[in-house]
Amino acid sequence: MRLYYATHDGQSRQIAERIALRLTESGSPSEALDLARHVPDHAELASADGVIIVAAVRYGHHLPLADRLLAACRSLPKSVPLAVVSVNLSARKPGRDTVEGNPYLGKWLKRRKISPTIAVAIAGSLDYPRYSWFDREMIRLIMRITGGPTDPNTQITYTDWDKVDALAARIAGWAAR
Repeated sequence: MRLYYATHDGQSRQIAERIALRLTESGSPSEALDLARHVPDHAELASADGVIIVAAVRYGHHLPLADRLLAACRSLPKSVPLAVVSVNLSARKPGRDTVEGNPYLGKWLKRRKISPTIAVAIAGSLDYPRYSWFDREMIRLIMRITGGPTDPNTQITYTDWDKVDALAARIAGWAAR
């Protein structure tokens, strides 16, 4: 499996590393590769027995490195399964973990005209003290609009690690085929 991630604050990296760990434990050795350090070429993607993209959302858009990788995946052979994991705070709410229920994931896939084998949204984390002043205020505004926490001291991990493990188990099933 080829597992790539794009992260802004590190939560997508943690999710990607957890998936890689679970895949390795299930007999499908995997490594989480940071797109900021390694951008795969077409040959690398096409030779994979599966491609996984874990991508953070910032201000309503997936990070550009992940967006470029998803665009490149459109030309993959149909025999290469693709999993897309959108990491965003909207997924903290019930029903917002699917393509239909998560506006960021749904729009991203539609814009790139791609239908992955698996597409899910996973909730990230909120860590106001860690953000720059601008990021903190922008995210607080978004949270105010969406009914989330706005206290500038808030630090919450919304990631459901059981869902991450279940996702890894689904992906591990690709190797069994």
